[in-house]
Amino acid sequence: MSHNTGWGQYPHPEQPVPQWGGGWMPPPAPQPGVIPLKPLGPGEIVGGAFAAFRRHWKPLIGIMLLVQGIAIVVVAVVAAITVAAAYGRFSAVFDLGPGESPDGAAVAGLLLALVPAGVVLFVVAALGAALIAALCPAVVQEAVLGRPATFGALLRRSWSRLPSVLGALLLTGLVAGGPVLLLYAIGIPLLVVSSDSSGPAPGGVALLFLGVLVCVPFSVWLTTRFSLAPAAAVIEGLGPVAALRRSSRLVSDGWWRVFGITLLGYLVASAVGYAIQLPFSFVGMFALFPSLPEAGDTNVDLGSMAFGFLVYAGALLVGAMISSLFQFTYPQLALALLYVDQRIRKEDLAASLVAAAHPAETARPAAPPEPEQG
Repeated sequence: MSHNTGWGQYPHPEQPVPQWGGGWMPPPAPQPGVIPLKPLGPGEIVGGAFAAFRRHWKPLIGIMLLVQGIAIVVVAVVAAITVAAAYGRFSAVFDLGPGESPDGAAVAGLLLALVPAGVVLFVVAALGAALIAALCPAVVQEAVLGRPATFGALLRRSWSRLPSVLGALLLTGLVAGGPVLLLYAIGIPLLVVSSDSSGPAPGGVALLFLGVLVCVPFSVWLTTRFSLAPAAAVIEGLGPVAALRRSSRLVSDGWWRVFGITLLGYLVASAVGYAIQLPFSFVGMFALFPSLPEAGDTNVDLGSMAFGFLVYAGALLVGAMISSLFQFTYPQLALALLYVDQRIRKEDLAASLVAAAHPAETARPAAPPEPEQG
């Protein structure tokens, strides 16, 4: 009987893994890659995500830099086109004399002119996020078995699963964020209508606050329930809706555990990202402080001051870009390992992973032919 595990077709064991005998302690779980092939604890998931990043940092950072570079170019081109096309509208709103206020029609025209740019930027951001969400499960798929992964192979794998992952992320955002958006779309206009000269009506504010208290936890619950969908879409090759259903089944009976470890992954990524940015902030401040004038000093060197601000801004930008390489990928690596862990707990995936890691040892030889009867 074949069982599609996401790591190829391997025979699913009819019997459990053989038990140890005679000793006091069980043998350690096999570990061909970054995690032991057994139900994982939070520390093993956190450490496994670090190990996966460390083992495959070259293709991870390479693809991230490629995504960032393309995004920067697209944003720069869109910004230049928008400014050139709407320059007159910018002047009508911002180039005003003292005491003048912009005309409402001019403000509305400027906002409408910015809508196409906003749509393009949203598409770029969504595609970038989806590609990273597809990349990390592809990395984990190889890392749990200790197999190498090249830049080209990971890029092709991520790109081929991009539509499914993007669809899963958009559906998750629509389903989980829909109640909150609907609340604000209805509540804020009602709050404005019910306001008088003394300010918003207390009842309206209380009702809006109560709605937030109800909708936000519901959105968090849905987001966590669908959080393993990108990994399912990549590793099992599922479509967006099937990946959401698969994630929901895997997270069931373990929502608090998945939520807690996911939150831990984001906290670790934030702490490490802050530690990465800190040296760059110090470098920028050391370059900026000598150029600042002392109190009461009337001789201000504008050139030196401008250079100091430029170095400071550049250092912050470089630090933010480097830290983002880790902050964007690490939580997704942890989520992909959570997906593997949930399947080990619910489906005995460990036995199939051992078979995938050591196919020669688990292959059964064919039975010899029976001798012909007399």
